[in-house]
Amino acid sequence: MLKTARAGLRAHKVRLLLTSLAIMLGVAFITGTFVLNDTVQAGFEERVTADAGKVAVAVLPGKPDKGIAPETLERVRAVPGVQEAHGLVRGSAPLLGKDGKAVGSLPTTAISVVPGVLARTSIVSGTGPGSDDQAAVLDENTAKAEGFQVGDTITVLDAKQREHTFRLVGLFDPGVDQELAFTGALGFTTATAQRMTGEREFAEIDVAGADPVALKRAVASAAGAGLVVKTGDELASDLAKSAGLQIEMLTLGLLMFGFVAMLVATLVIYNTFNILVAQRTREMALLRCIGATRGQVFGSVLVESAVVGLIASVLGLAAGYGLSAITLAVLRAVDAPLPTEAAMRLTPATIGIGLAVGLVVTVGAAVLPARTATRVAPIAALRTQTEEQTFRAGMLRVAFAALFLLGGVGLAAVGALVMTPGEQISLLVVMGGGVLTFLGVLIIGPLLVRPLSALVGWLPARLFGVPGKLAVDNSGRNPKRAATTTVALTIGVTLMTLISVITASTRATVTVKLDDQFPVDYQLTSQSRESSIPRSIADELRAAPELSGVVQIRDTMSTSGDVKVQVGAFQGPLKPEVTSGSIGAIGPGTAAIADYAATDLGVKVGDTVPVKAKRSGTVNLRVVAVFPGSDSPLPTITMSAPQFDEVFGAVPDSTVVLNIADGVTAERARAVVDAAAAGHPTVQVMSSTEIRGEFDQTLDMVLMIITGLLGLAILISLLGIANTLSLSVHERTRESALLRALGLTRPQLRRMLSVEALVLGLIGALVGVVLGMSFGWAAVRAMLSGAVFSASPWQIALFVVVSGLAGVLAAVVPARRAARASIVGSLAT
Repeated sequence: MLKTARAGLRAHKVRLLLTSLAIMLGVAFITGTFVLNDTVQAGFEERVTADAGKVAVAVLPGKPDKGIAPETLERVRAVPGVQEAHGLVRGSAPLLGKDGKAVGSLPTTAISVVPGVLARTSIVSGTGPGSDDQAAVLDENTAKAEGFQVGDTITVLDAKQREHTFRLVGLFDPGVDQELAFTGALGFTTATAQRMTGEREFAEIDVAGADPVALKRAVASAAGAGLVVKTGDELASDLAKSAGLQIEMLTLGLLMFGFVAMLVATLVIYNTFNILVAQRTREMALLRCIGATRGQVFGSVLVESAVVGLIASVLGLAAGYGLSAITLAVLRAVDAPLPTEAAMRLTPATIGIGLAVGLVVTVGAAVLPARTATRVAPIAALRTQTEEQTFRAGMLRVAFAALFLLGGVGLAAVGALVMTPGEQISLLVVMGGGVLTFLGVLIIGPLLVRPLSALVGWLPARLFGVPGKLAVDNSGRNPKRAATTTVALTIGVTLMTLISVITASTRATVTVKLDDQFPVDYQLTSQSRESSIPRSIADELRAAPELSGVVQIRDTMSTSGDVKVQVGAFQGPLKPEVTSGSIGAIGPGTAAIADYAATDLGVKVGDTVPVKAKRSGTVNLRVVAVFPGSDSPLPTITMSAPQFDEVFGAVPDSTVVLNIADGVTAERARAVVDAAAAGHPTVQVMSSTEIRGEFDQTLDMVLMIITGLLGLAILISLLGIANTLSLSVHERTRESALLRALGLTRPQLRRMLSVEALVLGLIGALVGVVLGMSFGWAAVRAMLSGAVFSASPWQIALFVVVSGLAGVLAAVVPARRAARASIVGSLAT
């Protein structure tokens, strides 16, 4: 039987090629993800080890928001065995660009650069600041973006927003520190860093010495309680884990798409082996006649699947390695903040996972077809041609399909309509309903093929005449095979439509809520996102005739009981949405509270909430309104403006919003706003168009990335359509020859097979669009309160058109092969 299986593989190698491609693509995606993860992770570890390897012992704060007192550094320096010790400073110091405004959406992070054996800052151009308090270094990414070069003079704001100029003496690589890569970074001497940031305490103390383990105990004793002491190796391990969290999340996301690709590949393989077993009925029967047992027939099919799976997995490993190499090259080209210079890593674990996934999926998908092969009776060897299988819908299939469909739709309805929007459990319930519904569609799929092929094929049947009618009839002849073929495409189209609906609905919902609750033309915020906008700016803008509806929002951090909360006030014509009570009732001794804080504190309208202030102690406020915190610009606890000033003092504004007066052009209004903010470098001006543009750009980028990744599933499903058509053409060799003998021309035969593929592609796309739109809407309802349904007709139409055209493309090779076949030779087959 092994010899027979090998002979079968050699005889059907062309038939199994597309199956191998499906597996190869799935394994390549998963393997490439692991190789990319291992390579970047190795780069993180190499960088961190190189930096932290210079440190024998590190002293860290016990809590994230705490620092290390200068006295601790002096005690550490006095420990026997300490060769050198430096305190590292870290804080905000906004860098001004060449236009005089603060660079970036967040303040630049300033760090101290220490010289000597403990130097951990990697200078890539120029020199470090050394002991020069008038020198500074800048991270290379910010320097490139802002056009700064070594030798330039840069301007930096200190903690009191005063300007200081420095000579730019060098550029440095921020390394694996994701915060520095995100905000941009400046490097100064320790004394200058303390002066610029206003930080008097250290973020870390690095120690050089000979025996790290012994030194750790001595330093821990000198540092005192409340601090964490680690060796350089322990520090390196923790930094590598922290830096690697980003790539781990990326890996999990990519593996989800890999799972979808392998699911689609499984369906393709199952369909392929089902057809192969059906076509080899006489061959199997003949083997049974000459003594082969059912177990041997079963084993021969599994051996074939194992060989196909192994070859495809090996090819997938090679393709995945190449895919990751291309990805790393792209990341290097766009200067991604990832260590992409590390050598490519193909670990034994990755090889094992790739081979195992390919083998298990292929063999697992072939089990049911192999079981079908064992049922072939020896008498079937006497038949002159293969008996075409007919599909009969049993009551059990209908009952199971109805059960899954009702359960799935019911779960989705509960998650979308009954449960509270925004809670994670709501989205999980909708997802569970989607999975059950899809299983129901999978079960009932063969019953849907004939009516759907008639619906989708109505126009092609009339446009293409006899070939079109024959194609529509052929697409519904074997509904079970057609359903299994199209469901692979359905998965991809469903997911792409679902993402498209979620994206469009989220954009529409947020836009409506912004228009309803925060209908503004301009918004002023501080770069630090704190209350640091001088009130004089709003006063100046309120007096400008070009503007109207100026609203000031200010806030500060406080506590209510044991809970940290944001307390603030607003001044101006703002009427936000409330879930209970009235915003207009806010006055002395009262406040409005966000819904999530009301839940945490256990209060409602009419209850009292305590707020602690340094100036006046604890103030008790009666709740007069509860508002949706996730959608409102208001501080968590919003007081009246006069009482807020009385309790917390004259806190600057954190946000100022305003509208353009009637009859004023946008250009004139923007000039007035820019002029008011010109003398304040950290005050950023954003228009509503820019805010929505950034939001739309982010959503569009997410949609593009996800669509690109799901494109792999679409490609595999199209290979499945091509495979099915190719095998179907082989199965219908005599039938095609007979049609040719009756007068069907070669172009008409090619047209018939192309229309058949078109119909199959459109069936999968149609079902996918219906499922994707339905569950996309349910997902949006579960995620957002007051969700607005929106779908992009052109995107969804594009999915359908591309699916249909891709199906036609998949039929090109099988159709050409069928048209070129000899009529006489085919009739004799």
